[in-house]
Amino acid sequence: MKTLSFWFDPISPYAYLAFEHLPQALEGCSYVVDYRPVLFAGLLGHWGQLGPAEIAPKRAWTFRQVAWQAHRLGIDMATPAQHPFNPLALLRLALASAPAGGLPNRRVVERVMRHVWRGGADANDAGRLQALREAVAPQRDPNSGPVKAELRAHTDAAIARGLFGVPTVELDGRLFWGLDALPMVRAALQGDPWFDGAAWDAAAAAPPGVVRG
Repeated sequence: MKTLSFWFDPISPYAYLAFEHLPQALEGCSYVVDYRPVLFAGLLGHWGQLGPAEIAPKRAWTFRQVAWQAHRLGIDMATPAQHPFNPLALLRLALASAPAGGLPNRRVVERVMRHVWRGGADANDAGRLQALREAVAPQRDPNSGPVKAELRAHTDAAIARGLFGVPTVELDGRLFWGLDALPMVRAALQGDPWFDGAAWDAAAAAPPGVVRG
């Protein structure tokens, strides 16, 4: 049985859709999942990128496209009242649901994701956050120093592995980015020989062309 690492930030609509669709996308495969919270803004900052919601035309396309994907996949989805928003409270709550050094389970991640992406409310509304905290019943204080340090460590570990976006699924040291990479994850889990030969590495070795200054 293979172990997948599912790196996520609930700020990402694609992370929500991938989380919801994962059981269907990998139906029949033998695997377990480690759910790893990561601060998407930290990845963007490290690689010198803007988030898709920070570029006006890309923002419009992103939300149109995720609405279509939700429709296509039959997933309930509504954009929160404010986006982008600060996801730190949600990420820390997810980590605090587990003991020190542990990871949130799928039930907790589901609550956090649906808190953001169902109903269209403000993800950081104080009353809603309190209700979510009561539902999750964290084992530790989400605002404690150790929990904050764990989230930073997760983000640093993600950067060290080469992650640049969410969702990213890690399998056997390979990184699969995005909702549309789930068919690739399935193929790898099923032993597609493409992943065992030279094709995986060769495809990433395209020589660079013009480099902007």
